[in-house]
Amino acid sequence: MTKIFSIRKPRRLSSPTGEKNNISDIKNLDRRSYQVFERLRDSLIDNHSNWFLIIEPDSEDYFLDEDELVAYQKAREKYPQGKFFFFRLNETGVSGRI
Repeated sequence: MTKIFSIRKPRRLSSPTGEKNNISDIKNLDRRSYQVFERLRDSLIDNHSNWFLIIEPDSEDYFLDEDELVAYQKAREKYPQGKFFFFRLNETGVSGRI
């Protein structure tokens, strides 16, 4: 009896240059989001201290809520395919410590 084997082709992985572009895109979005956060923080921190602020960097829209999940749902509702950056309304913009 003859065995037939199929020849498998190797998987194509993304190129290193494509990966570098993706990382630089993310860094660019992060930088723009942080600029929006810096602009908004002083006006929002008094009334919304420790609330979650989610920013969509392309439109500079932001979503604010005490509950992180609720803020995220608001953002997803308006921008289903959007990329978001999460901040906490405090002096540093972070949620906690590692």
